[in-house]
Amino acid sequence: MLPSPPIKLWGLVTRQERWGLSWRGWSVIALLCFSLSALLLLRLQPFLAVTHRVDSTVLVSEGWISEYACHTAAQEFRTGSYPIVYATGGPMPEFAANPTVSRTWASVGARRLRNAGVPTNSIQIVPARAVGRDRTYATAVALRDWFHEHNLPVQSINVVTADAHARRTRLLFEKALGKDVAVGIISVPDPDYDPKRWWRYSEGVREILGEAIAYAYARFFFSP
Repeated sequence: MLPSPPIKLWGLVTRQERWGLSWRGWSVIALLCFSLSALLLLRLQPFLAVTHRVDSTVLVSEGWISEYACHTAAQEFRTGSYPIVYATGGPMPEFAANPTVSRTWASVGARRLRNAGVPTNSIQIVPARAVGRDRTYATAVALRDWFHEHNLPVQSINVVTADAHARRTRLLFEKALGKDVAVGIISVPDPDYDPKRWWRYSEGVREILGEAIAYAYARFFFSP
């Protein structure tokens, strides 16, 4: 029979034997943490910056993306079977209190697409209303409503967006457009950092970690 543990301080505390990790145990845990961290560093950016086209004649370019990304959207327009590219986006922050179509990211995106060589008559501006949060979802809802208002049946679309924003964009467009519309996504790499070593760049760290948190929110907590 094991001896009773010693009792002190009038029975308020006792001393008991317990199991603890040895140096081998701590080594295994450290190795697991290192492996998981390495996997996160290597796989997080490709997971977020997904590109997966679907067979579609509808091309959407998010208006806030850079001039560089708009050139990719223009190239996609020229090489695909797209009669029109839809430039989307809500009011720019400085004009949120007094928005007009010309003061939206949709208008900015249309101008950048024209600068990239897309004909004016092949660009449709679809502005979204001003919202304080979930702007990507509001953009997708505005596009959905535009399709309905113009009696345009849509079964699939391809969306051009920037880098790690891609997976969240696809998710929110799927939520807005519904299960009957297939959403393809085209991610344009950010030229400001090397995606294979994003953790070595301040821009990469801000972009990837910020988008990872935003995607987790959109996946697990966001409700239309």
